[in-house]
Amino acid sequence: MRSAVNILLIVDDHAEIRALMRDTLEQDGLEIIEAGEARSGLELVQSRHPQVVLMDIMMPGEMDGLELCRRIKSDPATRATKVVMVSARGHRNDVHIGRDAGADDYLLKPFSPLRLQETVERLLAPA
Repeated sequence: MRSAVNILLIVDDHAEIRALMRDTLEQDGLEIIEAGEARSGLELVQSRHPQVVLMDIMMPGEMDGLELCRRIKSDPATRATKVVMVSARGHRNDVHIGRDAGADDYLLKPFSPLRLQETVERLLAPA
């Protein structure tokens, strides 16, 4: 990980999944913030400017993860934010739809904690 503190946002409607991701990543020197649905996730992206967002696709409310990703990637102020879809929807078409929405990566649930760490480290690495 880089020496500066990076902000990572977890957006998932399941508190247990958020806790698992937090437990997996908090030793890496990240500031981890959370949202339980897409609308509050978007507000945190706009106010806190995380470097990486881990998000589920299927969430309650008027906005799902795909729409949240599209909004992040279409806004010049947040476009550089790295987005990782973390979903149980693993059909090749689902992955393609996630990438089309702008996702930088796609992890399947249940995810490997090591793969989650490696993905976040890769996305935070200097270009």
